[in-house]
Amino acid sequence: MEIVLNGESHTLPADCNLERLITDLQLTGKRLAVELNQEIVPRSQFTDTRLKSGDHIEIVHAIGGG
Repeated sequence: MEIVLNGESHTLPADCNLERLITDLQLTGKRLAVELNQEIVPRSQFTDTRLKSGDHIEIVHAIGGG
């Protein structure tokens, strides 16, 4: 299936949830915020949130520095 991830087209397996997407992007364990179709998704709902073709996802992760 095709989604839009941070403004770019991205292909995912047909049965994918947010948790799998984050794992595939190697963002597991990082501090991040996820927006799905202009709605913030709490981390506690990543596993239960199924993605579908045409979804728009924005992922922002915090980067520390000094």
